[in-house]
Amino acid sequence: MKPFSLSQKLLRIKDIETIQLEAHDGCGLKKALGVIDLLGIGIGAIIGAGIFVLTGQAAAEYAGPAIVISFILAAIVSGLAGLCYAEFASMIPVAGSAYTYSYATLGEVFAWFIGWDLIIEYSIGASAVAVGWSSYVVSFLRQFGINVPPEFSAPPGTHFVFLSNEIIRKMGVMMSEGWYQLGFYVDRLHQAGISPDTLPHATGICNLTASFVVLCVTIILVKGIRESSIVNVIIVIMKIAVILAVIFVGVSFIQTDNWVPFIPPNTGKYGEYGWSGILRGAGVVFFAYVGFDAVSTAAQEARRPQADMPVGILGSLAICTVLYVSFALVLTGLVSYSKLNVADPVALAVDATGIHWLAILVKLGAIAGLTSVILVLLMGQPRIFFSMAHDGLLPAFFSRVHPRFGTPANTTMVTGLGVGVLASLLPVRILGELVSIGTLAAFILVCSGVLVLRYKRPDVHRPFKIPLSPLLPILGVVSCAVLALSLPWEAWLRLVSWLVAGFIIYFLYGIKHSHQRQRQKEQ
Repeated sequence: MKPFSLSQKLLRIKDIETIQLEAHDGCGLKKALGVIDLLGIGIGAIIGAGIFVLTGQAAAEYAGPAIVISFILAAIVSGLAGLCYAEFASMIPVAGSAYTYSYATLGEVFAWFIGWDLIIEYSIGASAVAVGWSSYVVSFLRQFGINVPPEFSAPPGTHFVFLSNEIIRKMGVMMSEGWYQLGFYVDRLHQAGISPDTLPHATGICNLTASFVVLCVTIILVKGIRESSIVNVIIVIMKIAVILAVIFVGVSFIQTDNWVPFIPPNTGKYGEYGWSGILRGAGVVFFAYVGFDAVSTAAQEARRPQADMPVGILGSLAICTVLYVSFALVLTGLVSYSKLNVADPVALAVDATGIHWLAILVKLGAIAGLTSVILVLLMGQPRIFFSMAHDGLLPAFFSRVHPRFGTPANTTMVTGLGVGVLASLLPVRILGELVSIGTLAAFILVCSGVLVLRYKRPDVHRPFKIPLSPLLPILGVVSCAVLALSLPWEAWLRLVSWLVAGFIIYFLYGIKHSHQRQRQKEQ
């Protein structure tokens, strides 16, 4: 038999009929999810660190009140990618999401690229959200006089300062006595005539509070997909109720002066306010939309994937976009955008209303909301590993399903361990930028895959078709690329480093053990 060339090995495609057959078989995964579950998974993944943490920070550093426009731009880009995901998810209802779609259209090497890249979106995304969860839990407990040791509530090297009630009064802010990250308050201390050097200091060792929530969520996910979905839907209802409460109560406290100028003038540096700041802000808050594609990772466990997957993906994206834009307007109207660069900006803004019960409710809602995001992202990642191992690109250990719970327990536990370690060691800013650029890379390949498959396999039945093709998929590719290019070069460097490490693993293991390689040999 004639040996295969390297290009044939790298670009071998897993045919759609084989994938659909495997999807029908289920590979041991339980088909337990309906359309409400899928909508809950989408909303549960989307609404989290983006709205409760990054909104304020992106407004303070990049776009000002025009962060609203950034959210709209990010929503348009996400919508274009969402349409492509909906077409694929209804046609190929499997657990692998963008990884499997790329395998069916662009070839094995692209499938590996996207599978490895999705680790950034789900695992590192869950780590970023866990860090945000930790900030809100620490802030919530502080209101009741409970101070979590700062050494175990932040990444290594994070500098803390203890602010007494007397110091807080001199600063003129509404906060509870306790330990705070110095970087967020150093300017205010100087403005109040207080030298930070005169205050008690502490340095972070690791973020154990972030690791704790990852451990708890991992246990729930090992238990079962249906149980996880029920927990997620309950939490989603809670956090939507909190967001609506902030919007409706906060409207009457808005100071319109805080919106002037709506687009702060550029400082002379790209990405610092002005339209370039809006674009960079869109690239950063794009992280806030990460998650709607997690619906596609549950396709193999959906009862009616052809009908329900498009509704779950596009419906959750539409609902969250409306909430985001409304929430951003209220947030920047309550306090000046320049004051929002803190670990818990929503809590800070609500404190400005003076409504004590709402401040407590917001922190509870943020904690619940961030928990559901961690749950969904930690649900998605193991199913990517599961699909890659099922194709032979990873060891068979990762493709085993728990005999009792019907979940990919091995990959869930491995993922939980890795996410817990990352969450304890890295800050949310680095994690968030890496997630955004990794997700944009995945979206580019999904949009490209729709174009390729429309050309190669026009005969395949598509329960849902993206309208105005090829225009909208092309716009999806271009818009994702533009947002990716707007991100800092450090994010690109980290992405390239991560992908290089992934390709080393592929050429040492995956390319040799690929099941498609075995099928090619048998033909």
